[in-house]
Amino acid sequence: MMDSLASSVLRYRGALSDLSAEDRRRLLDRAGSGVDARVTARVSELISRVRSEGDRALFDLARQFDRVELKSLEVPREKWQAALASLDPAVREALTRAARNIAKAHAAQKPRAVEIETEPGVLVGRRPDPLGRVGVYAPGGRAVYPSSVLMGAVPAKVAGVGEVIVCSPPGPNGLPHAAVLAAAAIAEADRVFALGGAGAVAALAYGTESVPRVDRIVGPGNAYVAEAKLQVVGAVAIEAPAGPSEILVIADGTANPDAVAREMLAQAEHDPEAACVTLAVGEPLAAAITAAVERLTAGAKRWEIVTSALGSRGAVLSVASLEEAFPFAADFAPEHLLLATASPQEDLARVRNAGTVFLGERSSVAYGDYMTGSNHVLPTAGLARAYSGLNLLDFYRWTTYQRVEAGAAAKLADDVGRLADSEGLFAHADAARAWRTP
Repeated sequence: MMDSLASSVLRYRGALSDLSAEDRRRLLDRAGSGVDARVTARVSELISRVRSEGDRALFDLARQFDRVELKSLEVPREKWQAALASLDPAVREALTRAARNIAKAHAAQKPRAVEIETEPGVLVGRRPDPLGRVGVYAPGGRAVYPSSVLMGAVPAKVAGVGEVIVCSPPGPNGLPHAAVLAAAAIAEADRVFALGGAGAVAALAYGTESVPRVDRIVGPGNAYVAEAKLQVVGAVAIEAPAGPSEILVIADGTANPDAVAREMLAQAEHDPEAACVTLAVGEPLAAAITAAVERLTAGAKRWEIVTSALGSRGAVLSVASLEEAFPFAADFAPEHLLLATASPQEDLARVRNAGTVFLGERSSVAYGDYMTGSNHVLPTAGLARAYSGLNLLDFYRWTTYQRVEAGAAAKLADDVGRLADSEGLFAHADAARAWRTP
């Protein structure tokens, strides 16, 4: 029943309660979307090449995939500055404004050291230390994402990361897109490399003659980049597994159908595998939103991508009430959750499992993508059940420490010895009991 009518661009229409078990599973199970065994095998091969051949492999991959003969992997700083100088002044100001807001929002997240005396003379502490080096990936391909440079590099600099490295695919001139270079300059990155895809991820994870090994890789990418990040997790940290963009809108009778439809199309234009779902209270509202989606899709500039996404994972489903919508939203765990309701601030308390929540239809996801200061690098495919969006804490590791004074050691010794003996770790017991006498 849920497959859309032939005239509809949406895959699913009707009532949420009428979803078949199979259709519900398809909506909820987005893991691995767009990735198949061939991608996995190809990425593994590319990573192995970069590990064994280093820079030579990276030059070869640029010829093969980017169709460019690179003279150097690293982009000289003067090229960034030239790109910044030539950028449209209005775009430059917008990027600068975005960077300022990102810095302000993330600076408020700075962690602090903590010390606690668990018993007299027993001190336990925890200290945040900025990472030494971070790699920020900025995609190329269907669209250019200078905003992703800002989302990765600006928080890293706020955290005090020692070195911030940006990688982005080269264009025909052998350089990443000028807007990406300009964003790297605005974000005050330390180095930029003309590297894309799985090769860039491998280089950042393992290092080559030119590319230094990093401690964490952040930033979005296509299926090959996402798969490469998963495959190098044993060597480097990543922010979270990521897949195609997605949005879930919960709308009640106060919602503007056109506004909801615009939000769905905004995410659909990202990727043919994007998931765009609306839960509308009442069948009349669902019908109005569906009509708006179909009307706006007809004029979409990225029509082929939009229609592919909506035809694969697009849905406008009616619900009897908000009480029916929120449990499904918790299961769906969307990257973006838009509350187009009468009282979004109150409804926020009902939300569980979302990458980020937009309160009210005026709080367009586009604002969060670019300008509010919140990070747009977010968990997808339902992983918001356990992962958070990229934040300042991702750019720290924690050093824990502890100190036991002489009198406290004497009081701990016997109990620690008993526990060690019970586990058959007799040298542990001896080490503890050696301090029984202060």
